[in-house]
Amino acid sequence: MYTEFQHHLRKELADISNAGLYKKERIIISPQGAEIEIESGQKVLNFCANNYLGLSNNSELINAAKKALDSHGYGMSSVRFICGTTDVHKELEQKIAEFFGTEDTILYAACFDANGGVFEPLLAKEDAIISDSLNHASIIDGVRLCKAQRYRYKNADMDDLEEQLKLSQAQRFRIIVTDGVFSMDGNVPPMNQILELAEKYNAMVMIDESHSAGVVGKTGRGVTELFNCRGKAEIITGTLGKAFGGAIGGFTTGKKEIIDMLRQRSRPYLFSNSIPPLVAAAGVQMVKMMSETNELQDKLHANTEYFNTEMQKAGFDIKPTQSAICAVMLYDAKLSQKFAANLLKEGIYVIGFYFPVVPKNEARIRVQLSAAHEKEHLNKAIAAFKKVGKDLGVLN
Repeated sequence: MYTEFQHHLRKELADISNAGLYKKERIIISPQGAEIEIESGQKVLNFCANNYLGLSNNSELINAAKKALDSHGYGMSSVRFICGTTDVHKELEQKIAEFFGTEDTILYAACFDANGGVFEPLLAKEDAIISDSLNHASIIDGVRLCKAQRYRYKNADMDDLEEQLKLSQAQRFRIIVTDGVFSMDGNVPPMNQILELAEKYNAMVMIDESHSAGVVGKTGRGVTELFNCRGKAEIITGTLGKAFGGAIGGFTTGKKEIIDMLRQRSRPYLFSNSIPPLVAAAGVQMVKMMSETNELQDKLHANTEYFNTEMQKAGFDIKPTQSAICAVMLYDAKLSQKFAANLLKEGIYVIGFYFPVVPKNEARIRVQLSAAHEKEHLNKAIAAFKKVGKDLGVLN
């Protein structure tokens, strides 16, 4: 049987490649940072990591992890309710709840697991999930695992959301689900208006803060801080794998009873190992650092504003953004790959994004700014974009 299946896969892969959609991985041989070294030995500036606060190689987090390695060992070898919970796990859960102004927190191996395990334990076929059309794949997969009725509204479109809320009034419980930052475009939803509609139509609200926590809001508390509604959403999910140190691990934080039910019924929590204590310990240190100073957020916001302004001045088509994501629109998949390859020759590490990661004919270079970037890094990247843009006919 495999011979026949092998031919099928080879044809599918060839079709993907011929369409300019084949994804290749570059190998990094240095720690993550503003400057990295790739397998060829070339040193490049990294503008496509989720390392928003520059904490992926932070010495304080590394030291916290090392201490936990000595005190708590390498791994738990178990799920939480059997023998996979340590005092460090509980401390991190408390710190995350304090950070977001919520009541309790549950940790997962990744936010993909948090989103995959949140809907099915809480909602049934009598209920409704109203989801933004550009929500992350993990939310989409989590919704698929649940028997609740599904409604979808246009990205950040409050008129369409209200229409879907009206249609869902026949259901028992309703929950509106949205990303805090839509990772491919960089825009944020109007959380104040979403919460107003939720109150008007008797719905709950869930926010995935993976790309907004640590980034959006003056102190990095995410979109609820940006719109002055901290603690008002029933559920927030997020990750330790982006601004919060860049390692691994996800979480769901929110109302106490919701978190308690997830501990009882959420399958990714019940059937997957705990995150290593060293990751949890670094997470605790990360929250402490972010609670003491806004220095990293301030620098990130300044870097983002400067880069976006200069790129627009240069003539690039930039999607409106309120995050550290700058989507440089190229529209053609093959052009996005060629553009990224040419930028690498100039010492700028970025990736072209194209279908199925973004819609067809919406290919782009997604630039991600970091507090680790210095002004000279930004200027070098802008100059390289201008050069390659002119070489490839994107700029006049």
